[in-house]
Amino acid sequence: MLTLELLKAQKETIGVVGLGYVGLPLAVHLAAHFRVVGFDLNPRRIGELCAGMDRTREVATDRLKNAKVEYTDDPARLSTCRFIIVAVPTPIDAQRNPDLTPLRSASEIVGKQMPRGACVVFESTVFPGATEEVCVPILETASGLSFGEDFTVGYSPERINPGDKVHTLEKITKIVSGSDPQTAALLAGVYGQVVKAGIHTASCIKVAEAAKVIENTQRDLNIALMNELAMIFNRMGINTHEVLKAAGTKWNFLKFSPGLVGGHCIGVDPYYLTFKAESIGYHPEMILAGRRINDQMGKHIAECTVKKLIAQRKQVRDARVAVLGLTFKENVPDLRNTRVVDIIHELEDYGIQVMVHDPLADDKEAVRYYGLKLTKMQAIGQVAAVIMAVSHDEYLKMGLEKIGQLCGDAPPLIIDVKGVFNGREAEALGIDYWQL
Repeated sequence: MLTLELLKAQKETIGVVGLGYVGLPLAVHLAAHFRVVGFDLNPRRIGELCAGMDRTREVATDRLKNAKVEYTDDPARLSTCRFIIVAVPTPIDAQRNPDLTPLRSASEIVGKQMPRGACVVFESTVFPGATEEVCVPILETASGLSFGEDFTVGYSPERINPGDKVHTLEKITKIVSGSDPQTAALLAGVYGQVVKAGIHTASCIKVAEAAKVIENTQRDLNIALMNELAMIFNRMGINTHEVLKAAGTKWNFLKFSPGLVGGHCIGVDPYYLTFKAESIGYHPEMILAGRRINDQMGKHIAECTVKKLIAQRKQVRDARVAVLGLTFKENVPDLRNTRVVDIIHELEDYGIQVMVHDPLADDKEAVRYYGLKLTKMQAIGQVAAVIMAVSHDEYLKMGLEKIGQLCGDAPPLIIDVKGVFNGREAEALGIDYWQL
């Protein structure tokens, strides 16, 4: 029988499947207490990790080099692991339906390798019921083992916030659940070795799955409200950020801000819940309304940019506009599900020439994901407007004046999506400034 004591004595091994934003930090933390094998299908990723390089920037270089993790792209190495954690992405497809391809593939790989007596833990965000309804049958078929007799499963949703150096893995309460009480207790013991903020044991796997999927749904809806307010206040000529600052002086006012909602969590997770709701005959109106509002923000920002160009009597067609930032959030290199592309595509529909710059994004990924060629800052040249779409530190250090200089001798126009600069300072510098 697999026990915490055997794992702590390193007589049994933990396997982590998927070494991205979630899996790598987890593997590194666990390696301080257990024997760990880190598996990823991407040989390039394995090569980088073996060389001590993490392109996600989630793990510091010195810590990565000192971590005693065995990195491999050979699935056979999982056959030595009896506690296997699956941390693969769960995206959506073009129709905004859950794409469980990575999860199904990982389940099949694990099933083919896992030994009798294994415990398989899933961290990927899914709809309630997915672990037991989708993953368990694949594990059984691939392994030839019987669920509940020959292996057990657990679910412990990831809570990683990419780029956040404050709310790190060990400082966020960890939810755990298991297919039986003993498995739940084992998860609590394993994760309890690295998570100092505490463990919350859910009553069952479905409760843990539901808890995860509503975390980001709640944030999505709150941001949707801010975005709708921003569009209303824009028509009224009222500064949204000043309104929120004033309202925020009340103790129970929730502090959210308008903006683009992308990435692989907030902009994706609600669709997992709405998909499951629709499948059981319930149409989730509020959640989908929030998604519609947030998904149209790129178009709204582009339209406001065009209106500002017209107000400045600048030609719209063939105008050159610089978009600063392409990643889904500030100070991270992740391009997945970035909504900045919505701004770019809408501007291009107006016949505008768009130059995209991002100091963190990978050039090859920009081309592969979106067909976009990144432009070096020195090659941008004179533009009619600058859209600061992502508030990377590099842009904050440049400041309003230097960013405005990208407009050359023409009246500077800066569109500040996140509203990080000061409008009064922009006015003093003679910059036509707009913020969401």
